[in-house]
Amino acid sequence: MTVTHHVRVHRSEENLPREDQLAYKIAEVAADPVPVADEVVDMIINRVIDNAAVAAASLTRAPVSAARQQALDHAVSVSGDGATIFGCALERRTSPEWAAWANGVAVRELDYHDTFLAAEYSHPGDNIPPILAVAQHAGCDGAALVRGIATGYEIQIDLTRSISLHKHKIDHVAHLGPSAAAGIGTLLSLPVETIYQAVGQALHTTTATRQSRKGEISTWKAHAPAFAGKMAVEAVDRAMRGETSPSPIYEGEDGVIAWMLDGPDASYDVPLPAPGEGKRAILDSFTKEHSAEYQAQAWIDLARKLHHEHPELADPANVESIVLHTSHHTHYVIGSGANDPQKYDPHASRETLDHSIPYIFTVALQDGTWHHVDSYAPERAAREDTVALWHKVTTAEDEEWTRRYHSEDPNEKAFGGRVEIRLTNGETIVDEIAVADAHPLGAHPFARADYIRKFRTLAEPVLTPDEIERFLALAQRLPELTADEVKQLSIVAKPGVLASAPAPKGLF
Repeated sequence: MTVTHHVRVHRSEENLPREDQLAYKIAEVAADPVPVADEVVDMIINRVIDNAAVAAASLTRAPVSAARQQALDHAVSVSGDGATIFGCALERRTSPEWAAWANGVAVRELDYHDTFLAAEYSHPGDNIPPILAVAQHAGCDGAALVRGIATGYEIQIDLTRSISLHKHKIDHVAHLGPSAAAGIGTLLSLPVETIYQAVGQALHTTTATRQSRKGEISTWKAHAPAFAGKMAVEAVDRAMRGETSPSPIYEGEDGVIAWMLDGPDASYDVPLPAPGEGKRAILDSFTKEHSAEYQAQAWIDLARKLHHEHPELADPANVESIVLHTSHHTHYVIGSGANDPQKYDPHASRETLDHSIPYIFTVALQDGTWHHVDSYAPERAAREDTVALWHKVTTAEDEEWTRRYHSEDPNEKAFGGRVEIRLTNGETIVDEIAVADAHPLGAHPFARADYIRKFRTLAEPVLTPDEIERFLALAQRLPELTADEVKQLSIVAKPGVLASAPAPKGLF
């Protein structure tokens, strides 16, 4: 059964034993050699496929190309075989921390992979690039990789359930650094003490402000989780060499909780698996059918439904106002409650539009669909009728939708809301949606066939048919892969694809 750990700030003179510290409890979970359940293995395979899908779709985008070029400018570390880089030939490798960096940016760039939302936000698929990179470099087999990924998901999701970072404007990747370090510890079967030091160092180096997701959102949005993964790899390396980390990193009087989160009087109850309990948290996460922030997924589905039922809504002349009644998080992060004028700016960056539910709902309502490239194109955002309708869309917090957003009951937990559309003729259209169609409780829950279809759709423009089949065959045998096969768990672009991408020069 799950064990709930009460975490509070301790004065230095209290001398909190490390065995009672959250970082140590995380390390104990990571070091527990519990088997991975079959349904968890299946979902890990799905997410490995999903990560590769969204990475393929982003191979030629500038941030991904820049990160890839940085990785290519670094040689393989002398103590291992190196790790692959998405898009590059399998024999073209780099050191594991730089592979974690490049592949992490590729996975995160389009905001198109999995999510878990609770007290905090998270994209737990961000754990896969650093854990996979270390597995390739260190010669780990598929079974070890599965165990490592299961830990990465478990720790990030458990921290996300209980500790809010955004409340204090700390970026959500502060939960990713510790989870990736823990996952690598599981992968390598490291002792508890080593993982404990790595978790503390990873947290210490990955706390940053949420300005990366505020106002005019920059390309750093995709780099932030990649940086956390890179720092996790380096933290494990330092810990393996016997180096120590700030302690207690969470509970210390000058630690993260006291000065970055709820303050010296704060406490949290963090659920973690009990000794011998399986790591199953990945089953509580969900992927995206659409390339947009997760809290926009259900709204896209509702908008495309309304497009077909009420085609007159596409014309701003017919609409007086559109109000999306939704949760606190949706209203204040991607809605009008953020008070970001950029969310209504037709010249805003893709990253900003991705976090604007007024924009996303408008385009999905007019087009009846959503596309990871076309829906964000500058000419699409600047269309006169779109801008006119877009500026009639606002959000409002609704206490009931906020309550459902935070509900622990999976049958009640919701990420949508109710839309009220007032027409210029005096009529009102009201509709609602609780979860996205692809959600496990949605109209069309994602299964293995959907993950494979998503991969094929996104990979076909940049991978050859043979390469698509090679990767899918390999990924679906994940727990059985030999160490040599794990080294091939990447995607290789068609000739000329990477050459067409920007190749910026920098310091390296």
